[in-house]
Amino acid sequence: MSIHIGAQEGTIAEKVLLPGDPLRAKYIAETFFTDPVCCSTIRNMLGYTGLYRGERVSVQATGMGMPSASIYVHELIHGYGVSELIRVGTCGALRKNMQLRDLVIAISASTDSAANRIRFDGADYAAAADAELFTAAVTMARERGIRFHAGPVLTTDNFYSENRNSLYWAEWGHLASEMETNAVYTIAAGAGARALSIMTVSDSVVTHEITTARERERSFDAMAVFALDLLCAHGRA
Repeated sequence: MSIHIGAQEGTIAEKVLLPGDPLRAKYIAETFFTDPVCCSTIRNMLGYTGLYRGERVSVQATGMGMPSASIYVHELIHGYGVSELIRVGTCGALRKNMQLRDLVIAISASTDSAANRIRFDGADYAAAADAELFTAAVTMARERGIRFHAGPVLTTDNFYSENRNSLYWAEWGHLASEMETNAVYTIAAGAGARALSIMTVSDSVVTHEITTARERERSFDAMAVFALDLLCAHGRA
């Protein structure tokens, strides 16, 4: 049993989806799992385990930002033996050719956070997705005709930032801005686990468009199914 998750040993599957919002975790479990069981309620950061197409899988909320995500990813891996994790969340597009509700598959994540410089004694660290999961996700998206973008993203500590230069990152190849991926990739890599971040474009830093609550719900459903199918298909490969 870990400090922040508190689930009993054996109640969390080896494969886990990671939404930030606890209510999204609850929604995923109740909508897509067979026989879902709530295994974590500490701080209302909900976690569930159930079956998806006959395969055991869990979903655990991580909260917002790198510090919170780091705690949950660390405890899932070291406390419960989780070996594959897929973040499912939203992001802000940094490029004009990206539309609302497009899928973003992050190959790597730069950051303006100091977390990894502290971890690596002042050095920079290239936080990257698991190559097999990333390749499988891109292949699946192409086969299904899903509109998607694959490449690096920016993980930022500041949602409401006074810095107006976020689009500068697009000039260096970055697709979108979000708040957790760098931490998920770093913690997973250090523990030998596989991790991938899949996100839906919920707004655009370029055009200032934003999705409605209903649009986010529909696009999130599609992303959740895509991520679950990816986890289960990868497990059978």
